[in-house]
Amino acid sequence: MSGILVVQEAGRKRISFEALAFGRRLAELTGLAVETAAVGDPNETIFVETSGPPIPTSHAVRHSLLEKYTSDGYVPAFEQLIRKLEPSYVVFPHTYQSRDYVPRLATRFGQVLISDITGIEAGPIFIRQLVQGKLTGAYRHQGDGPCFLSIQAGAFPADPPQAGKTIILTFQPEIAPSDIRTRPSEPFRGGSQTVDLGSAQLIVSVGRGIKDAANIPIVQELATALGAELAASRPICDNGWLPMERQVGSSGQTVSPKLYLAIGISGAIQHLVGMKGSQCVVAINKDPDAPIFEVADYGIAGDLFEVVPALTAAVKAAKQ
Repeated sequence: MSGILVVQEAGRKRISFEALAFGRRLAELTGLAVETAAVGDPNETIFVETSGPPIPTSHAVRHSLLEKYTSDGYVPAFEQLIRKLEPSYVVFPHTYQSRDYVPRLATRFGQVLISDITGIEAGPIFIRQLVQGKLTGAYRHQGDGPCFLSIQAGAFPADPPQAGKTIILTFQPEIAPSDIRTRPSEPFRGGSQTVDLGSAQLIVSVGRGIKDAANIPIVQELATALGAELAASRPICDNGWLPMERQVGSSGQTVSPKLYLAIGISGAIQHLVGMKGSQCVVAINKDPDAPIFEVADYGIAGDLFEVVPALTAAVKAAKQ
């Protein structure tokens, strides 16, 4: 067995490219080549667009019974592809879809899924969070079968695209209509108010240091001036001061913006798990010993009720 197969999702480009970034890191540690695969037409975006240098070979898995997702269809389809390619590692983005069918797929090879990976070390050793980020586990694959892995959103930032060409091969698995025992309904769509913080490039996040819901507009004004999304730590959302869809952390959304401005956030591990993929972290907290300063690129030890209005005024002045 040799090689790394990164299975992407046509409708989840961002996290699919993050899985590819992990695949490349794994390739550096193992010396193995990377290929990709996805269900869909070779002309779909996931095959046409790239992240980093183009992968030499990509596999378009096509069958009429795969047009709507079912685990009954995806498990035999990818089982057949994996048995054909014989990769040493199979990498998936950690999504609702992959966590539904991949454990069953891994079982067909006598393996388990090492899920929601946040880091990788030489060995290779795979790192994942436990107990909502309070503990960290290190895992090494043992056995003769392929190693199945899924990657946490935001843990491995996608690489900028580079010019080049990928050879796309069509793979048609053998699936019978009788294999599909489930009848999928229309895909779930969140309400129009749902916020996708995972795609935001600028985020202003507020914590319990704001003291009261009446003070949230102070931070909202800064977010508006920056053109940023407003987010929050869990206590803010638990209190109902902001909707749960704006929560960042192990029980909320995982983000990786270019700028993450943490205001009045102490830096509990559950929150850090959700924002550690940020390229630049700026923290404002009156406690100079707050854990958030350990991960911040820039820190302001001061009263947010003085610092934030001054920062907002400076941003507005710079735009004039």
